[in-house]
Amino acid sequence: MNIHKTLSSLLVLLSLCSSVVYAQTDARAQEVLKAVSAKYKSYKSLEAAFKLSRLDQKTKSTENFNGKIIISGSRFNFVLNDQTVMSDGKTTWTYLKESNEVQISETKTSEGAITPTNIFTMYEKGFKSKFMGEKTIAGKAVQQIELTPDDPKKNYFKIMLNIDKTGKFVSEAKIFEKNGGILTYSIVKFTPNIPVSDDSFVFNKLKFPGVDVVDLR
Repeated sequence: MNIHKTLSSLLVLLSLCSSVVYAQTDARAQEVLKAVSAKYKSYKSLEAAFKLSRLDQKTKSTENFNGKIIISGSRFNFVLNDQTVMSDGKTTWTYLKESNEVQISETKTSEGAITPTNIFTMYEKGFKSKFMGEKTIAGKAVQQIELTPDDPKKNYFKIMLNIDKTGKFVSEAKIFEKNGGILTYSIVKFTPNIPVSDDSFVFNKLKFPGVDVVDLR
């Protein structure tokens, strides 16, 4: 699975958790998302462990992955299996364990780019939401919301969110892609306001002997 596409999809999930509320027409959905938004915006940092699966409805095949992301302001550290992407807000390092290679690039800040820099603002408009009801999953009450993008050029046509009613966080998200794929993110553990150090967001090549450095800046 493409690490950049996966990272972008995960950041879609996190940004939806925090800022989709302002352009909604469904009053109940707006009420729920406002509460989630307030929670996320109060955090100085967060760590989330998650499970990711991608179902290809054409071939009926499924891929499964485990991942973790740490976010603090404009900085992030994202791990998916043997791939790591980290950024200090200005520079992004993408490390591939299998080839022991790190690619260095400038952190994207162009309009429309999905980055933690705009994680709380980029979805203030551009979606329609619909409150789909409440149900109990694994003994916990969740509120379900359907999101559809206004932009027909998006590579997905629908996102379904399960929001933990008590904790006010997204516990699961399904992204329905136009090519028939369904990405499902299930949050295994969510920890806000964790202590973080600058080292968490900068690649240190001294810790990776023989690493091949590819500078794309």
